[in-house]
Amino acid sequence: QVQLVESGGGLVQPGGSLRLSCAPSPSTFKINAVDWYRQAPGKERELVAGITSRSRTNYADSVKGRFTISRDYAKNTAYLQMDSLKPEDTAVYICNAALLRDGYNVGKYWGQGTQVTVSS
Repeated sequence: QVQLVESGGGLVQPGGSLRLSCAPSPSTFKINAVDWYRQAPGKERELVAGITSRSRTNYADSVKGRFTISRDYAKNTAYLQMDSLKPEDTAVYICNAALLRDGYNVGKYWGQGTQVTVSS
């Protein structure tokens, strides 16, 4: 059964940085287009950043200039680099990725989520 494995969350002070990772397991599934979402308590899930299969990126206005989404095909991993973090960035961050197997699209999958807390 395929799953997306996330890591990199944690507690950081305002102004700090974190890098989230998202990789499929087993590795026979290859990561393609990826979106990162976040959900804070009592709020709706929101799209934070996305990268297409052709590496075009898009960002929510609230994170532009601070967050960077990327994908490393060799490592079969997607990343969300988060800099200049603010308390309002506190949320569970969840990746959603389109996966390939043997070159064929096998659908989109959700990660389990990783908690990011920005607090002094």
